[in-house]
Amino acid sequence: MEKLDALALAMIDYDKGDPKRIHHFLKVHSFARLIGLAEGLDAQTLFRLEAAAYVHDIGIHEGERRFGRHDGKIQEDLGPAEAEKLLRSLGFEAENIARISWLVGHHHSYGSIDGPDAQILAEADMLVNQYEDGAPRKQNEALYHRLYKTAAGKKLFEALYFETYEAGDIHA
Repeated sequence: MEKLDALALAMIDYDKGDPKRIHHFLKVHSFARLIGLAEGLDAQTLFRLEAAAYVHDIGIHEGERRFGRHDGKIQEDLGPAEAEKLLRSLGFEAENIARISWLVGHHHSYGSIDGPDAQILAEADMLVNQYEDGAPRKQNEALYHRLYKTAAGKKLFEALYFETYEAGDIHA
């Protein structure tokens, strides 16, 4: 647990002066952890998921600096190298760094989801993005049916975004 705490603090320092991004990764981490625990992830997978949740958007500042933008593709292209540097500096093991970096480099590429950690990271990120960016009901319904696969992720999405819908409206 020490490494995850150190990583959270390092990311707060990395994003200092940018409370929106700090709040974002802390919320994504909270949802990822909740879903991971509910889905019964083993300790190693949960550890990697939690670490990835903290650093998933680490490529944003570099994208803004180099290209003046930080869209999902830029984040996926630049994030892994930034994450690797930070994780190495905190003493993360090479096999963990490899998987965490892969998750960072694919967290917007839903077609590349290859395991429960990638699925949960995508779900947790979108739980937060839907709130921060806002989305109409129709878009929420489409996203729910396209992206959400875990029982815990679906339950959270329903509680957050479909609580006013009539029972049965969202289930295909």
